[in-house]
Amino acid sequence: QVQLVESGGGLVQAGGSLRLSCAASGRTFSIYTMGWFRQAPGKEREFVAAIRWSGQATYYADSVKGRFTISRDIDKNTIYLQMNSLNPEDTALYYCAADASRTWPQRSPVGYDYWGQGTQVTVSS
Repeated sequence: QVQLVESGGGLVQAGGSLRLSCAASGRTFSIYTMGWFRQAPGKEREFVAAIRWSGQATYYADSVKGRFTISRDIDKNTIYLQMNSLNPEDTALYYCAADASRTWPQRSPVGYDYWGQGTQVTVSS
């Protein structure tokens, strides 16, 4: 099992920045990909970004490309999502997830095996 704990959400004005963190514990050696997803009220869970756990490969949704950056600190078993130029459409509950398969890029939430509890990001206009 892998446990994931997100942090760093909050309320920010449009144009501002936030950095989300996701700490992994447990059988982290089984992780192949880590991803960030978000879900706004009344909408489906949406892929945001993914990173290969053992390398530098990253992949982004078009809606966040150029504004968000995913990174990882292997020594801390932690991934990050730096979010810049936020707008109200980015308001959602943000989840991190871990995938043990070797599918890349893994964009479907169905493909992820483990999920955190989520952290709320609210962007005011």
